[in-house]
Amino acid sequence: MADAVMQTPLQYLKGVGPRKAADLKKAGLNTVEDLLFRFPRRYEDRSQLQKIISLRPGMNAAISGTVLNAGLAHTRRPGFKLFSALIQDDSGQVQAVWPNQAFLKDVVKSKQKIVLFGKVEIWGSRGLQITDPEFEIVSEDPVPGEIQLHTGRIVPVYERTFSVTTNMQRRFVWQALKKLPAVLFDPVPDDILSRQQWPSRLDALRQAHFPATGTAIDALNNFQTAAQRRLVFEDFFVFQTGLALRRQENAQVRKRLVCAVDDRIRHCARDVLPFKLTSGQRDALADIVADMQRGWPMQRLLQGDVGAGKTIVAVVAAVVAMENGFQVAVMAPTEILAEQHYRTIVKTLQGKPYRVALLSGRVTAATRRDLLPAIERGEIHLVVGTQALVQEHVKFKALALAVIDEQHRFGVVQRGTLAAKGDNPDVLVMTATPIPRTLALTECGDMEVSVIRGLPPGRLPVKTVVKPDSRRDEAYAMMREEIRRGRQVYVIYPLVEDSEKIDLKAATAMAAEIARVFPEFNVALLHGRMKGDDKEAIMRRYLAGELNILVSTTVVEVGVDVANATLMVVEHAERFGLSQLHQLRGRIGRGTHQSTCVLLYQAPWSDEARERLRAMAETNDGFVIAERDLQLRGPGDFFGTRQHGLPTLRAGDLTRDVDLLERAFVEARTRVDSGTLSPALAEYVRDVWQRQFGLITVG
Repeated sequence: MADAVMQTPLQYLKGVGPRKAADLKKAGLNTVEDLLFRFPRRYEDRSQLQKIISLRPGMNAAISGTVLNAGLAHTRRPGFKLFSALIQDDSGQVQAVWPNQAFLKDVVKSKQKIVLFGKVEIWGSRGLQITDPEFEIVSEDPVPGEIQLHTGRIVPVYERTFSVTTNMQRRFVWQALKKLPAVLFDPVPDDILSRQQWPSRLDALRQAHFPATGTAIDALNNFQTAAQRRLVFEDFFVFQTGLALRRQENAQVRKRLVCAVDDRIRHCARDVLPFKLTSGQRDALADIVADMQRGWPMQRLLQGDVGAGKTIVAVVAAVVAMENGFQVAVMAPTEILAEQHYRTIVKTLQGKPYRVALLSGRVTAATRRDLLPAIERGEIHLVVGTQALVQEHVKFKALALAVIDEQHRFGVVQRGTLAAKGDNPDVLVMTATPIPRTLALTECGDMEVSVIRGLPPGRLPVKTVVKPDSRRDEAYAMMREEIRRGRQVYVIYPLVEDSEKIDLKAATAMAAEIARVFPEFNVALLHGRMKGDDKEAIMRRYLAGELNILVSTTVVEVGVDVANATLMVVEHAERFGLSQLHQLRGRIGRGTHQSTCVLLYQAPWSDEARERLRAMAETNDGFVIAERDLQLRGPGDFFGTRQHGLPTLRAGDLTRDVDLLERAFVEARTRVDSGTLSPALAEYVRDVWQRQFGLITVG
């Protein structure tokens, strides 16, 4: 059981009250524990405040003084307001200025004591000034015992939370720490603390918020002190222990439908293969079929780069289930991808005695009326669909295998609902978005992972070239040449939610421009706002080779398979994310011909955009791309959505703290698998999972 003090609602802390508690709640801070695990965004060493007389241009300095006067200064630029304050200490005076922050006239006033931290600059004839500094008004009447909170020490600086200033938060954290009992439950086992020479939980929290004078400021700001690293490890360890418990409990669940494999079934499986599997495909299939023969439900992630051949592996696994007399469900995130899976599966299983059905939003009511009872009676062996599969009225007779494609596009609830349609069926999750190891350990730590590396036989890596928009003519010449060789071309246009209407207009204009430049070729436009029938008609024409150039938004990003498409021109490539560019590039190079991806960018482009496009040109390896993307964007944005269940970690950073994550994974698995996890820690972990990770529960 977690310590009662740690779960005290924040409104009961002195000075918080209902209004500030409501503001803190908006930031996810409800209890003392939440507050103490919201760490400073940086630290300032105010134990060595600069004297104003010692300030020099270019330095970052912290000073403390009195506001002599403050107000809005007149400027020649229309609409531009400059708030300035003259600050004095016992050595001199300096001007502080805040551009376009007129609201400060109600905050900073003469005679106030103030602490400033910012860059010292020379400003024309006015001499030295501190430009746009961070500041705090220091109370003339400090709370007893808190006299050294804001100055004269290494000071934690917190992100402002609505009405709760960093100054207030510092005071609340100080009070919360004083309320903690001398002995605090510690989720990190003693042997680990001893081995790593880490402080206890209580000491670590104190040192992370109010470091002792002399602590290295760089280490603090890089979250590298022993106290901080110990709290990061705790964050990872608690989460990984929960995953290990889930994995253990899953192994104790018994599924009703267990597959058997004999020579007859092996022959049936081999008989559907259109080509010889690669070693990576064979290994992955062996993992999956072994899981299907076990008494507990499979929870396996199948990772493979774009075009690595995951679908055929899933189809062979489906044959094993169907030959046992069971049913299979395949869920895809979009209708286009579901329909493509359906076509691929029907073609692969042609001439075999399996009934395959498509269930998506576009299926007519009459067809649905016939399908649903047939699925419930078990007459349909394999159902391919979108989210329509998880609706209440879809019932299976003997669902043994659920295959979920591009799993990061589905929420935890949707995946769980599909699995619940069988009696603990095997679940195979597939993704063509390679997941960096750190994210795989967090998002999929309760699953087994199989990876297919490399391309199927006959496939060539796609060449990628980066060109400025000013060299568009070269891209057009490449397009003309490819089409004359009998190949097809994609032109991809960005579609960003915030500017969707403008982007759609631009994409439509681009399609018209392409049609004007290439009057001799057939050009069409595809975007997500089109009716399903219209999209399907265009994709069908493109697949049949009737269209030479398809101008499209990112609706073709995932899964669409046209072997004859050998050239992709990406407009405004600087606006796309790295993983998204890699997914788009995967739409070409699906056949045996050499393919090329041209990334056109418009200046000015950011350093990050330059890094993304450079990475695309340097490698085709999706796993390398994924690691680069994680470094550039950070874990929070990696999937573009939080719904997939990525944990809300309080201290750990998946790019900065890889070593601690790896260590936590091993320690958690070892303790759970060996049965050495203490009952108190198991109870604590379950409690944290319920409170912190919402839908994700253990036990």
